Order: sequence, then structure tokens, then C-alpha cells
Amino acid sequence: MLDAFIIEEIKRRERNRDDRDRPVLEIPLPRPDERPRRRSDAEDDEKPPRGVVIIDLLG
Repeated sequence: MLDAFIIEEIKRRERNRDDRDRPVLEIPLPRPDERPRRRSDAEDDEKPPRGVVIIDLLG
């Protein structure tokens, strides 16, 4: 049997290895001057017309 300290050390090393092996993706955030501006209340009143499209795949 292995000593409890050795078992815990093996578990700790496995957890650390898993963290290093995990791929990382850095997403570039837009600068504040490149972010789209928020819509005003007046623009909310001018909503584009909406409709429904029905596609018949059986006919």
C-alpha cells in the first residue's frame, strides 16, 4: 500500500497536469470606441416589420 501522502501528491499532480493540458482560447474584446452604440428609446419605437415564412417540405 502507498502512504496517504503519496496518494494525495499523485492526485494533486494529475489535477495540475489536466489544467496545463486544457486548450485555452483568448477572445479579443473590442475597444470601447469600436463597440456598437446602444439604441435609444426613439429607435426602439421604429421596429422593422416582422412576418412569418412557411416552408412546406411535404408538398
